[in-house]
Amino acid sequence: MPSAAEVIARRLHEAGCRYAFGIPGGEVVALIDALERAGIAFVLTRHENAAGFMAEAVYQRTGAPGVLVATLGPGLANAVDAVANAWLERVPLIFLTGCVDAAEASRYTHQVIDHAALMRPVTKASFTVVDGAADVLIDKAVAIALDDHPGPVHIDLPIATATAAQPETPPVRRVRPAPATPGPDLETARAWLAEAERPILIAGLEVLSHRAEAAVAAFAAEFSVPVITTYKAKGVLPEDATLALGGAGLSPTADRHLLPLVGASDLVVLAGYDPIEMRGAWRDPWGPGHRVVEFTAVANTHYMHQARLSFVGDVGAGVAALGAGVAARPTWPGHEPARVAEALAGAFDANEAWGPAAVARTVRRGLPRDGIASVDSGAHRILLSQVWEAYAPRTLLQSTGLCTMGCALPLAIGAKLVEPERPVVAFTGDAGLEMVLGELATLRDLALPVVVVVFVDGSLALIEMKQRQAGLAAAGVALGPTDFAAVARAFGGHGVT
Repeated sequence: MPSAAEVIARRLHEAGCRYAFGIPGGEVVALIDALERAGIAFVLTRHENAAGFMAEAVYQRTGAPGVLVATLGPGLANAVDAVANAWLERVPLIFLTGCVDAAEASRYTHQVIDHAALMRPVTKASFTVVDGAADVLIDKAVAIALDDHPGPVHIDLPIATATAAQPETPPVRRVRPAPATPGPDLETARAWLAEAERPILIAGLEVLSHRAEAAVAAFAAEFSVPVITTYKAKGVLPEDATLALGGAGLSPTADRHLLPLVGASDLVVLAGYDPIEMRGAWRDPWGPGHRVVEFTAVANTHYMHQARLSFVGDVGAGVAALGAGVAARPTWPGHEPARVAEALAGAFDANEAWGPAAVARTVRRGLPRDGIASVDSGAHRILLSQVWEAYAPRTLLQSTGLCTMGCALPLAIGAKLVEPERPVVAFTGDAGLEMVLGELATLRDLALPVVVVVFVDGSLALIEMKQRQAGLAAAGVALGPTDFAAVARAFGGHGVT
């Protein structure tokens, strides 16, 4: 019979996983060996946190759960930020850690902390593998991680159990339920669509997890509905399309143009719209009597907004059901969306000779349409998310729910690893890159050609701006000079200023 480690590795491979990321420790050597023999390459990183972002990029580009591996104690603790990021970013992540056996833990304290207690607030579940049930637990973990909302699941594998022989039963396969079954609510929604002269659609990250991009784009095209996306959903509709209004979420400048348009609509269709990406200006942006139809993965209990009709289930099937049998009609007779799109195009320093917006636009022109970009958290991310045109989903990778720093470089590494034929560029600030400089060594060891663009302003610029707006003196935001071109050369790359 296979060992517990072998069962776990085999089931992850069956789930589509081909890469695992992390740093080994003595407690996980059997697991790493099993992963490699099952066809899952283990990628050594310089920090567990960065490993988690690489795993997310693999999920974004392949749809398979990400796999993160860490040893007990400090290894697990180092990964908390990446796991919390997966929790708020709706990323199915299997977090595998080693631990001492229960009998040993009862009288042994070195590096021993309560893994499950630490993980519980930022995971969908935390399991400890028990002898005889490795197959059941890994199947549970994968199912829970992929179920709505997707998220991280932690699995502790005791040393002795990892090599213990296990029975193995066939895995269970599940089918996503379709929503919007025929009935009065669906007929009401269709009637609203048939009557709408000024409809608008807001698409969010649930469109990605449900692989509903084609259904949303087809609906928008058929009914001439302009589309706003969250940052994570950029590219659901190619952003050079007539109906595309770009991304929204954190920019007050964009809000000044987009929110009045939403308020002027006579029908709002929410397609997989998860407001976890949005700031307070998007709290109930329409009036209480507004016609709002929502297709969502899980029941709306966040109360960031409300919809008069809410259908829970498969987002793509729901949007398709809304349009079934409804005749298309001309929309927005006053052409307001086109005017908003034009205003947005010039709202972010479109004519500047040089500066962060010009940098982003210059790189966008040089990157092929199918190229992938990642962007770190900070002032530059908000600007870039507005001016960067995404032509396909999952081509601008970032942290939007947690907005954690240091993610851009590892996201780019993960994306390039699984799709080496696509050009990949990472945008980061100087502070964000300094957090993860060690991953340049990972990039070197993997021999991956990734372009890293560093915005150097010698400051935590977004925080400094908030200090100024509050009438406060700048404190704790200044950064010393780093020669990033020299750093790149030191890690075996090419560097210019």
